[in-house]
Amino acid sequence: MPDDAAAARAAAEEQSAFSHPPVAPDTTAAYGDHPDQVIDFYAPRTDAPLAPLVVVLHGGAWRAPYDRRHITPFAGFLARRGFAVANVEYRKGAEGATELAGRWPDTFDDVAAALDALPALAREALPGADSRRTVVTGHSAGGHLALWAAARHLLPADAPWRTAGPPLLRGVVALAPIADFTVADKLGVCDGAARQLLGGDEGFAQRRPYADPTLLLPTGIATTLVQGRTDVDVPQLVAESYADAAAKAGEVVGLTLLEDVGHFPLIDPAADACAVVAEEIAQLAW
Repeated sequence: MPDDAAAARAAAEEQSAFSHPPVAPDTTAAYGDHPDQVIDFYAPRTDAPLAPLVVVLHGGAWRAPYDRRHITPFAGFLARRGFAVANVEYRKGAEGATELAGRWPDTFDDVAAALDALPALAREALPGADSRRTVVTGHSAGGHLALWAAARHLLPADAPWRTAGPPLLRGVVALAPIADFTVADKLGVCDGAARQLLGGDEGFAQRRPYADPTLLLPTGIATTLVQGRTDVDVPQLVAESYADAAAKAGEVVGLTLLEDVGHFPLIDPAADACAVVAEEIAQLAW
């Protein structure tokens, strides 16, 4: 448990991140029939003829109260930095079950379907987006989904989301990701959200090979993790464990650790950490 000072700091960081008004997209497109199967598109605020495409996957412990609206200021920030942005919504905890993390298999169905549909949707919604320079980023639970989306070619053969080869991505920038389900579960991250996502005790054991990024390595996709050292929501140890697993699999994963930074400054346009995130994305995209 964090001490009082750490808890107060984390609360202040969260308040700052959530203080920004939502930023409306330029257009929205559906990738399915469910109301949550939509992608918001933000045109790059640049005169360049083509801009890298950044796919944003929001966090919120895969729980229903947290949707893509809370990360729209971050999406708008990236658009002002010259990126084309696709902010993806997906099904989270079931309606009426606000404390339940995710839905199996619906959450994974949606992320796979959104990424598969994205190139065609982006061509229509954002003609200035260069899908050949696509970077996927995600925060917290969305960081997990970003890592998973880049590793679908490594899923077990019977996984419905498995692809024949690696995705056409320039890279992944995962922000304080729930990247190692075993470590996250031991630490009680987000009140046991990873175990809930996989359906409880039995599902956690059976479904981890289909969902845990540490079991889906090496991806062959350039990957950077950005992590605040004072994060009390998803502690540094989770990201470090993923980076260690990648190294053991023969893959180098970047790990950028930010001093005196917690969980939410990574997506807070008012925070210096958010500018660092934009630079990490640019390093892979440009």
